[in-house]
Amino acid sequence: MTPPLPALAHPAYEIMNPEAPGPWVVTCDHASNAVPDWVAGGDLGLPAWDMARHIAYDVGAAGLTRALARHLGSPAILARFSRLVIDPNRGEDDPTLLMRLYDGSVIPANRRLSPGDVAARLDRLYRPYHAALEALARGRGHERGRPAILAIHSFTPQLKGRPPRPWQVGVLHSHLDQRLARPLLERLGREADLCVGDNEPYSGHLPGDSIDRHALKHGRLNALVEVRNDLIGTPEDQEAWAARLAPILAAALDEATARPTSRPEAWRTAHG
Repeated sequence: MTPPLPALAHPAYEIMNPEAPGPWVVTCDHASNAVPDWVAGGDLGLPAWDMARHIAYDVGAAGLTRALARHLGSPAILARFSRLVIDPNRGEDDPTLLMRLYDGSVIPANRRLSPGDVAARLDRLYRPYHAALEALARGRGHERGRPAILAIHSFTPQLKGRPPRPWQVGVLHSHLDQRLARPLLERLGREADLCVGDNEPYSGHLPGDSIDRHALKHGRLNALVEVRNDLIGTPEDQEAWAARLAPILAAALDEATARPTSRPEAWRTAHG
């Protein structure tokens, strides 16, 4: 029996286009910088300018996610809470699940968290988001690695004290399953005006993260796409990037599903 779709709107998440027939589930773990009013009175103790930058959410990623979902004719799920409240792209046992210091900024409300504080954030935000994402993916069936999980993130052009990041877009992937990432990187690499990061600006395998939880553990095709946030700051920029990326993503998915190594175990055997 197909499980019922989760609610479209919940304090922890928003679901867009739940009945869309496309082969993707587009996710945005870091869509929002919102702090629920029951978390430290709705204020983590950071100035507004800190809450508006990449430490609190992935700038521009929500708009890009919505635009890509439209172009790909597929559903999307977006978290509705700041990564500083609790990070849905971390495992429950990850020490960075609740950040106390991030890119030079101390998060005052996270300095002394009680076990009850942590449990409330897990139970009211983190776990409902992941349950809804899994229900959305499972409700779409499972055929030759589909639905493919497409995780959308953005990255800042430069961290404090670090060199500038030259990449406009990066594809993050795990060594455990590169069936979709490889053809996607090949196609992006043909775009002469793009500097494309292969597992840049971050490593693509983090045990317990969203891709590990919802793609690798279920044999679903997957890719995590990072776009530099100064390139997607406006709705017009987000739409332009979505229009550019969607056909590249669609072609990469067609290639990945057409290959004989369409299961992750077969891919790992064929590629060592």
